[in-house]
Amino acid sequence: MIAALIAAMLLQTAAPLAQEGCSRSLCDADRLAPVFEKLATARKTARTVRIIQIGDSHTAADQVTGSWRTLLQARFGAAGRGVLPPGRPYAGYLTRNVTATQTGTWVTSGIFGAAWHPDWATPIGLSGYSLTSAAPGAAMGLRADDSTQRFGRFTVCALTGPGAGAVMLTLGTEQRSWSLAAPVPGSDCTTVETQTPSASAALVVTQGVVTITSWATEAPPAGGVTLSNLGTVGAQFLHYDRTDEAVMARELAAYRPDLLVLAFGTNEAFYPRFTAGGYAEQLSAGIARLQRLAPGVPILLVGAPDSATRLASLQGGAGGVSPPCPGLDPADPWRPTAALATVQAIQRRIAHQRGIAYWDWSTSMGGRCTATDWATRQPPLMRGDHVHFTTQGAAEIARRLEEDLEDAMAPSRSEPRTNATTSPNR
Repeated sequence: MIAALIAAMLLQTAAPLAQEGCSRSLCDADRLAPVFEKLATARKTARTVRIIQIGDSHTAADQVTGSWRTLLQARFGAAGRGVLPPGRPYAGYLTRNVTATQTGTWVTSGIFGAAWHPDWATPIGLSGYSLTSAAPGAAMGLRADDSTQRFGRFTVCALTGPGAGAVMLTLGTEQRSWSLAAPVPGSDCTTVETQTPSASAALVVTQGVVTITSWATEAPPAGGVTLSNLGTVGAQFLHYDRTDEAVMARELAAYRPDLLVLAFGTNEAFYPRFTAGGYAEQLSAGIARLQRLAPGVPILLVGAPDSATRLASLQGGAGGVSPPCPGLDPADPWRPTAALATVQAIQRRIAHQRGIAYWDWSTSMGGRCTATDWATRQPPLMRGDHVHFTTQGAAEIARRLEEDLEDAMAPSRSEPRTNATTSPNR
């Protein structure tokens, strides 16, 4: 009863926010003004605008972020692939625009799932993964899949400390070796630049124990955008608290993001022991933590998309009871989880309170129960699980997000947006 009352209060609190400071699905867009200004002058100033998205499987798959990256780079210039988890941190790891390789013995530590080792936790940074090897010759590589992603600048972030090993990076004709040994445990980031952009890079362990926490690549400095997708399959935002703050701070200082995008919520809505109060507290604290580690960097919180389940146990619970989808057969087993609407309301409210922008992914799709429609279209825009998106669906989501951002950005530019098309479903 108490949980249901909390959920109702949150929904009531969120309702006015949908009318104040929001344009279509984007709320408090003025908080993104600094990055809008940088994007508008990226080509003219030859400045790289760096966007880093942190999220769950939607982010890890790089379908939505990859399509968004394509749109951004076509308009503002391609500045490279950005920050990536090192090597190939898990089976089925997907990349877009680049191909990652890994040879030799590496042990993966991560913030969630089988890679999370609480008994001997290795410090983990921005990417959500750390890869460790004590095998000389163990290597990881990265290859650009097209000319727009060629490497002119390559950064490697690794743990340092007493007894730490050494590595060698080959980037085109450039080759750099360095030791990770240091008087006290910590982390550091090393950047290598080349005058002749390369289509490949290779990092090799030359001696001792080496732990890589992330790496990043950028194209020659001609101005443009990088969009990094740092996602962990199955993770909730609370799992990101398992990252090491000192490592995170060092990486953020090295990568200098102009915008952080947070995209969690699906797994929270499917969590059997979800509570509204606990989630609101954790979300606010997690955002505050990132604001402290990246002071002054604008943040965009992307709300949980619409999704559905056939599990009756998730259709009723702490979030209340999820009614059947209007317009569909009442016997249809698919409907949103009981917690989904509460998760979305909390996200919108906390984003406003924490001074960050909010994009309502679910509303942009069409609102509650859209997942069932998207999954049954021809061609389908969502997969049969009613949670994840097809390639076509992901591209549509990226287009709608970029369209909303472009509309918000237009007042700060002298010319109106002319390249977007409006979907009949908006």
